[in-house]
Amino acid sequence: MDLEIVTLAERPQPWDVFWDMETSWPEFMKHDPIGNSYYSCLEEYFMETVLVALDPDGRIVAKAFSAPFTLPDGELPDAGWDFALRSALLTRIWGDTPNAITAAEIAIEPRLQGTGLSGVMLAALRDNAGRLGYSELLAPVRPNGKTDVHEPMSSYAFRTRDDGLPVDPWLRVHVRAGGTIERVAPRSMCIPGTLEEWRAWTGLPFDTTGPVEVPKALAPVMCDAEHGVATYVEPNVWIRHVTGA
Repeated sequence: MDLEIVTLAERPQPWDVFWDMETSWPEFMKHDPIGNSYYSCLEEYFMETVLVALDPDGRIVAKAFSAPFTLPDGELPDAGWDFALRSALLTRIWGDTPNAITAAEIAIEPRLQGTGLSGVMLAALRDNAGRLGYSELLAPVRPNGKTDVHEPMSSYAFRTRDDGLPVDPWLRVHVRAGGTIERVAPRSMCIPGTLEEWRAWTGLPFDTTGPVEVPKALAPVMCDAEHGVATYVEPNVWIRHVTGA
């Protein structure tokens, strides 16, 4: 498919059209408070670092999100995704100069998943980071091929196939694109909610205190039935891409 990939600054989109593109994210993943703060500020702060892929009819078929942020001492933090996006917002609010850029999300229209478009969008994010003067694109990656919520990410992230590439498909895309797996971010994203909210997000009862296995989660969701709340802490994997800038 012949696609045009542009930043939102180059080609602003009607916001209802931009958000209406169908994605495959599970419902509970749409309720991270830090992430939602970032997405609500795209038009104000991040038009140069969000890309869209347009088909020949001008329809959005893929989106790629990134954000400049401040990385203290160059250390990749345990709180990967949430830290990077919170830092991106605070850096802009305080008027500081960012020293790093993070990939936040790549979303592909479901009918085009498996066509290699995710790798194309990743390369476009990396190239855009280089265009903006960043020598690296840092990515707190969600290895969505992980199906055993009880397996530690520290073992899953470094499992490889016979050809030496990661067993996880999304990690494999990053490594094939030249990325280097650096470390696990054990508390990359935190999604708290009431039991009523978790029931609505998942269709599960959430009526017993303890770990709950939620489809498409990478770790158990911890339910506290006595206090009426549950919390999901998701581990991700930091990957470093050199831009050549």
